[in-house]
Amino acid sequence: MSSNDSLARASVAPPAPALAYRRVLLKLSGEALMGEEAYGIDRLTIERMVGEIADVVASGLELAIVIGGGNIFRGVAGGAAGMDRATADYMGMLATVMNSLALQDALRQRDVVARVQSALKIEQVVEPYIRPKALRYLEEGKVVIFAAGTGNPFFTTDTAAALRGAEMGVELVLKATKVDGVYSADPMTDPDAKRFRRISFDEAIARHLKVMDATAFALCRDQKLPIKVFSILEEGALRRALSSDDEGTLVHV
Repeated sequence: MSSNDSLARASVAPPAPALAYRRVLLKLSGEALMGEEAYGIDRLTIERMVGEIADVVASGLELAIVIGGGNIFRGVAGGAAGMDRATADYMGMLATVMNSLALQDALRQRDVVARVQSALKIEQVVEPYIRPKALRYLEEGKVVIFAAGTGNPFFTTDTAAALRGAEMGVELVLKATKVDGVYSADPMTDPDAKRFRRISFDEAIARHLKVMDATAFALCRDQKLPIKVFSILEEGALRRALSSDDEGTLVHV
C-alpha cells in the first residue's frame, strides 16, 4: 500500500452514529439564539444550530420544533414591567413567531424545507396550527416549527413543547439548554454536583429537580413521553443526544 493510500484512509471521517429515534420534538429557548448578545438573534449562533438540524434531518429524522421568545422579549422587558400578565404573555407569543420565521429562513438557506404553524391566527404571515397538516408535513420530511406557544396566556413554551409533542406522537422531547443535563445541584455554584445520565420522572420530582415547568413535566409524565435535557452550546450535541445515552440526561417513566 502506498503512503498516499494510507493518508487517504486516515483522512476519511468515521461514519456518523445512527439515530435512535424516528420522530422527535426539539424545544429551543429564545435565549439560545442570542449567542453572546444581550438580546436578539446572533446570526452565527443560529447558523450553527441550523447546520446541526440539517444534519439530523438529512439522516431521516422527522423533526418538530418549539422555540421560545425570551431573546426578543428581553429587549422590551423593562417596558413590560407592571404590565398585565396576559398582555405580556401575548407579546411573548408574538416574539416566538419572529424567532420561528428567522429559524425557517435559516433552514431554507440550508435547503431544509420548514413550515411554521402558529397557535395565534396571523395568516398573512404564517399558517395556523392544524394537527393533520402538521403530521403530514412531518411524514413528508419537512421540519415543522410551532410558534406562539399554546396560544393561551399563563402557559410557557415548555408546556407548548409537551403538548405539541404529545399531539405529534413523538418518541422524545429534546430540551436544549445551556447546561449538559440534569444535575443533583446547580453545577454553576456546587462543584460536587453530579450529572444524572438517566432519571425517572418520580425521582426527579422527589429530588425537586427542575427539568421543565410543572405543567409541562406532568403532561410528559402522564403521556409517558421521555425528555432528554442536553446542551445546545456544544458542537455536535444534537446528533449525539439522538444517538447516545451518554449525552445529556434522559428523564423517563
